[in-house]
Amino acid sequence: RPRAMAIMSLSVVLCLCLLLCGLCPASARLSSYLSSSGGFSGTSSFMDSDSFDFVPGRSLLGESEHTYKVHEAVPLYANKVGPFPNPSETYQYFDLPFCQPSKGVEHKTEDLGEVLEGDRLVNSAYDVSFRVDKESEALCSKTLNEKDLGKFRQAVKDDYYFQMYYDDLPIWGFIGKTEKILRRGAKPEFRYYLFTHVHFDISYNGDRIIEINVSTDPLRTVDITDGDSATVDFSYSVKWKETTIPYARRMEKYSRYSFLPQHLEIHWFSIINSCVTVLLLTGFLATILMRVLKNDFVKYSREDDAGASDDSEETGWKYIHGDVFRFPASPNLFCAIVGTGTQIFAVSFAIFGLALVGVFYPYNRGALLTACIVLYALTAGIAGYTGGSYYRQMGGTNWVRNVIMTCSLFCGPLLVTFAFLNTVAIAYRSTAALPFGTIVIIIIIWALITFPLTVLGGIAGKNSKTEFYAPVRTTKYPRAVPPLPWYRSTIPQMCMAGFLPFSAIYIELYYIFASVWGHKVYTIYSILFVVFMILLVVTSFITIALTYFQLAVEDHHWWWRSVLCGGSTGFFIYAYTGYYYMFRSDMSGFMQTSFFFGYNLIVCYAFFLMLGTIGFRSSLLFVRHIYRAIKCE
Repeated sequence: RPRAMAIMSLSVVLCLCLLLCGLCPASARLSSYLSSSGGFSGTSSFMDSDSFDFVPGRSLLGESEHTYKVHEAVPLYANKVGPFPNPSETYQYFDLPFCQPSKGVEHKTEDLGEVLEGDRLVNSAYDVSFRVDKESEALCSKTLNEKDLGKFRQAVKDDYYFQMYYDDLPIWGFIGKTEKILRRGAKPEFRYYLFTHVHFDISYNGDRIIEINVSTDPLRTVDITDGDSATVDFSYSVKWKETTIPYARRMEKYSRYSFLPQHLEIHWFSIINSCVTVLLLTGFLATILMRVLKNDFVKYSREDDAGASDDSEETGWKYIHGDVFRFPASPNLFCAIVGTGTQIFAVSFAIFGLALVGVFYPYNRGALLTACIVLYALTAGIAGYTGGSYYRQMGGTNWVRNVIMTCSLFCGPLLVTFAFLNTVAIAYRSTAALPFGTIVIIIIIWALITFPLTVLGGIAGKNSKTEFYAPVRTTKYPRAVPPLPWYRSTIPQMCMAGFLPFSAIYIELYYIFASVWGHKVYTIYSILFVVFMILLVVTSFITIALTYFQLAVEDHHWWWRSVLCGGSTGFFIYAYTGYYYMFRSDMSGFMQTSFFFGYNLIVCYAFFLMLGTIGFRSSLLFVRHIYRAIKCE
């Protein structure tokens, strides 16, 4: 009966998950209600049955198949504007006094991931009909007052860009330009010019749109450096041309626009060079460790066969066989870390699986963030079961506290960070601030999916029959750890443990940061997956080696040390964020700085939990293996 009730409860929760994800018809009512309060609506699928290419199922054009007739109106949606060096500091397009559409501004409803990315699509005043060329078409004539000029002047000074979407294809352009005038014996003078003409080059193949590019005419500008008012005539032009590129390959263009080297072989060579170096060091360390272990096994076997005298004493890691499997302090927190780390590890593998099959193709807006939220919610049972099972094996009784700690260990810091950063975004009136409806959706997902699955997993772990396996008996009273030199303490060991795994990934970190905190695209997920696997292997080996050296000096407090040493790579990654901010980017301003360091802190915390769990599990297997191979009284 309990098992049947658990299955029924799990079924109900999964149905609620499908409801909230927009996969059930009843979700339309909830999505419609929340969209009216600033949330999102619509569903998404990953594949187009006609071209068998990964394209947005919920396109901006509703159920359109992206086919058009000549002279058919194709909407051009304006998304956002913002300073180019600060990718997180974005604002709504009509926060600047552009020409507004004659029918008024209409906002498009967004999916969850699109809202999280700060997309706010609205209709624009441009009339770009299918296969209709236009030469210097007037958009509007606008008289800018002092306030409007101040907005444009500041936007040009801060190097603002705009982003639009045409048939789900993204386009970018700059709002204006800055000229620096040098005069002998005088300070440099800066002049600010506003672009007034936009040109669209669009390629088509049959009845489908394949490519669009936007450019501005440097000769059609207005000097907005001085003055309290100005009359500006905005215009645009459109040029259509036929191409042979098939519709299924139209997104390949955006894969080439990235921060990756011009030749893919250079990127592969740099990654392989780094990985080979790290693997050689790891192999060298593993060889030494195996030789030392072999000598230890031979030594202890000889002592057992010869029958050591009563006055002889055991030394090394065999001496602490009665303490090595003594459970760590704060078992509740320890088990919560292991459970949460296991969940994040499962989410990471699921994300890589989706990436490798092509779900996260260039500019599939919000797909990655949506997948992270849904997968984290659906894998909450893994955290609950793992944490509850280990907690029961360690003799824990307060399982309610264990479940709550497991559920809030990662979500708690994330909530605090999000609350602060969202408040900052609201103060800046940025599109990065989540609407109230979206926040309600995320809370509902956590309350109705994540938390119940964690509880169910905790109950299953509590009732599991698995017993903790220890090859040797644990004594009643712990031995005292002998005095150790300073470099044997926790912090120096963490520094040694985190450096080698970090050196295996630091080259790839630049490309990832340039994509996440820039305007380019990362598409070579195969390289990233190889680097991720090497990171796991190196973390396991270095943690095992440090655990052996710790036991060899008769220090049996290895449980927490293995977690801290395994997760120490997260501290190195966060230190790299400071280096990237100072020397590899042009980011500035309180909002962008807060977003950069705040969300990177959460990512590095997730790395700490995941790699700490990998380090502990690897060390546990190693310790069990070596103590199973010797005879202990």
